[in-house]
Amino acid sequence: MENMYGIEYSRPKVVLVQDTGIGVAESAARTCYDSFSASENEAIRSIETELPTAEICDEMNNIEESSLLDDLAWTYFHHSILEHANLSYLIRGTSRGVLQEHARHRIQAISVRSTRYTMSSVINAYVAAMGDKEFFIQRVLEFDMFVTTNEAYNRIEIGSMFDKLAYQEQMQDDFYSIAVAKSSLPLLQEYSSDAQALFDALQKGKKKRNVGDAFKHIIGDNVKVDMVVTFNLRSLKNYFTLRDSGAAYFQIRWLAEEMKRVTPKKYLDLIIKQK
Repeated sequence: MENMYGIEYSRPKVVLVQDTGIGVAESAARTCYDSFSASENEAIRSIETELPTAEICDEMNNIEESSLLDDLAWTYFHHSILEHANLSYLIRGTSRGVLQEHARHRIQAISVRSTRYTMSSVINAYVAAMGDKEFFIQRVLEFDMFVTTNEAYNRIEIGSMFDKLAYQEQMQDDFYSIAVAKSSLPLLQEYSSDAQALFDALQKGKKKRNVGDAFKHIIGDNVKVDMVVTFNLRSLKNYFTLRDSGAAYFQIRWLAEEMKRVTPKKYLDLIIKQK
């Protein structure tokens, strides 16, 4: 936990789930210069005379160093060749605020936990609460859905969510039909005197499709999101330059630090100048 500006936050967790290696980048560079025979890597040299077999491709993908790539990256600044190497990260527990910052990096593939499909539990807690704000707050606290970790602060956040939903319920004639799957509507009558039983029954029932469409407005920037992002090595260089910096927003800096921590040295050597 980190304390920033009087609020405690959890840090994201990151796993490198895929990396393509640097061999393809070197083979691409040597294709430009027709210099396969000059490589210190045998797998690359073999491409001089014949197309690589599956075994050779595996060897290429396991190359740890390339003097040519180092020269292109740090002497000639020919960074386009780094676009042939790709890395994919599984990220857990960053914030929607970071997501907004992350989306500004144009060249990446990004898939994010969707509020459109994953808000059922929150809405079920509100429906089951039947006006009991404390019941709603207690249930949502159990979801661990914020990067902020101060319970007192999170209670304020959840209380605000309850108030927004209560306002929407007041203004929306068919509130329950947009909040609960049709097959679960009879549960509201069946468990009308037992909030916990109703919540449990709703949780076990069919989820309302696209329930988040009507309720995205209730959550803020400190809600946790999970995502998978894929960068080519040139874009990752740009990302680390901008985000692993004291000038960066602290939460995305934490994320960049974790991504950098799990990135193998063979990639970092090509994109981060050693001090």
